[in-house]
Amino acid sequence: MNGDIGLTELGTLLVVASLVAMVSRRIGLPYTAGLVLAGIGLAYLPVGAELPLSRELVFNVFLPPLIFEAAMQLRWSRFRQEMPLTVVLAFLGVAISAAVVAGGMHLLLGWSLLGAAFFGVLIAATDPVSVIAAFKEMKAEPRLSMVVESESLLNDGVAAVAFALLVGIANGEALTASGAALALLWTVAGGLVIGAVIGVVVLTIAGRTTDHLVEVTLTTVVAWGSFLLAEHVHASGVFAALAAGLIVGNVGPRGSISVAGRQHVQDFWTYAAFLANSCLFLLIGSHEAHQPIALVSLPLIIAIILTLIGRAAAVYPLALPFARSGLRLPATYQHVLVWGGLRGAVGLALALAVPANIAERGQIVVVTFGVVAFSIFAQGLTMPRLLRRWRLNGSGETEH
Repeated sequence: MNGDIGLTELGTLLVVASLVAMVSRRIGLPYTAGLVLAGIGLAYLPVGAELPLSRELVFNVFLPPLIFEAAMQLRWSRFRQEMPLTVVLAFLGVAISAAVVAGGMHLLLGWSLLGAAFFGVLIAATDPVSVIAAFKEMKAEPRLSMVVESESLLNDGVAAVAFALLVGIANGEALTASGAALALLWTVAGGLVIGAVIGVVVLTIAGRTTDHLVEVTLTTVVAWGSFLLAEHVHASGVFAALAAGLIVGNVGPRGSISVAGRQHVQDFWTYAAFLANSCLFLLIGSHEAHQPIALVSLPLIIAIILTLIGRAAAVYPLALPFARSGLRLPATYQHVLVWGGLRGAVGLALALAVPANIAERGQIVVVTFGVVAFSIFAQGLTMPRLLRRWRLNGSGETEH
């Protein structure tokens, strides 16, 4: 299997995605769940048997437009207001959740410390692709959506940084506390700076034209250019695309992008995100079908339980310091953060990138696919009902 998608495969994915979108809306099935089910069906057809899924494909092709488009929709004033809360949840939350999961896998299953650490880190971050798609579809309350989506964007980058540090350890590199701190600083700050600089520079160029086709093209350069450049210099592509998207979405409409071009840019990125999201979850489904999950049933059950415990151990305690502030999280919001912390493409991409010298690598990949399947079907399919029950889907108000 190579890492490329041919024209026949791409055409098939687009047709299937369109049909799934139509059927899902008609029967009320969450779109991502419908895509994964369709992908599982595709796996048993000749055209779906060799569909690729790799870390490079996810990170270099699908993530840049998804992160960039999501960041474009965030209003800076609200994002900045919630930042103290979301930063704590992202950075400390990933650390707590990863420690719980890694410790449990090591003690209960006898996994090596390094193998357990790899799994703990990659499964700790909620996946922005899954979360944002789900919460847009469910039309959750604005503040709830802002907190959940912002936190998922941030903690995804944190998990990728921690994963890179573990790769260095697995490759025999000496890692000191100061070295780890510097690596974390460069990865996060470097990504943010790269994304911000590229965003500002390209918007400056865009301000010299009123051709909407050129403006759309320049935003495309920003999305992939910021992500890939940051990754090339070992900074965070996620943070770069996040910063670039925030700048384009909040600064661009103030004059850098023409009045006529704004709607074209918005429509293009809505479609680009739909396309990337559709192809990605179809590919996930096609690979779910061939995973020998029955062979790792016990590790999978333990991993699911530990993942939920780890998420709860991160969200509930970290929300307490904000209980008497304007950033207080109602209990229902906390429950949604725990149960609605979906896992997906990012975790799978990192699992596929676990070094070959890690003894548990094969189990890590299969168990990650299993946790993602549980997340999409068990958690994803029940979230709309929970939001309606707690009146958090914009249809009414309730006491939190």
